[in-house]
Amino acid sequence: MITTRSASACGQADFGWLQGRYSFSFGHYFDPKLMGYASLRVLNQEVLAPGAAFQPRTYPQVDVLNIVLQGEAEYRDSEGNTISVREGEALLLSAQQGVSYTEINLSKDRPLTRMQLWLSACPERENPRMQKIALTEGRLSQLIASPDGIDDSLQLRQQVWIHQVELAPGEQHSLRIQGPRAYLQSIHGALEAMSGTDHQEKLGCGDGAFLQEEKLLQLKAKTATRALVIDIPV
Repeated sequence: MITTRSASACGQADFGWLQGRYSFSFGHYFDPKLMGYASLRVLNQEVLAPGAAFQPRTYPQVDVLNIVLQGEAEYRDSEGNTISVREGEALLLSAQQGVSYTEINLSKDRPLTRMQLWLSACPERENPRMQKIALTEGRLSQLIASPDGIDDSLQLRQQVWIHQVELAPGEQHSLRIQGPRAYLQSIHGALEAMSGTDHQEKLGCGDGAFLQEEKLLQLKAKTATRALVIDIPV
């Protein structure tokens, strides 16, 4: 089954220095029916104004994946670790209890746009505190994150696989789903999502879709499309 969630139905925020769209309950946006999806706790797209920064904050027991779509950010933690991430790169923070994190838009004249996902983390796993990879432009499908870091992906502390898919107009791609649940997020573009049971849903820019009990996901782009497929077996 595929159930779409339109971008217009998501939570919205506009604080001047920060604009955001929230797929699940986050901050001031609360919906008791949308507290996450299995181990996917948060899926936000946010824009930070030039020079803006999040003040130091702590996270629950999660892995925080940031995909930078525009601009360049710097991330610092209270233990002295610092890393910069720019457009076309992804960063994974293995959040630690008692450690605070700061995010800064390094540009004084360009906004910072990024996707942010929180994924519940297994507390017994000890992964690198900060991991970064480059996203290969024009690659049909790239595994961004996985439990064991295969194919040079970021290593998660959870049984989750995150793929980025880029399609030209009319191009198609199929992905096998490993468990009973997955989530599809359109970053930009319009596409059709089809299941193995021939069920079909249309998604526009910023739309998402819940997948349940599907073994195969087929995507067909109507326009140039970039999307995430988050495979969540548990």
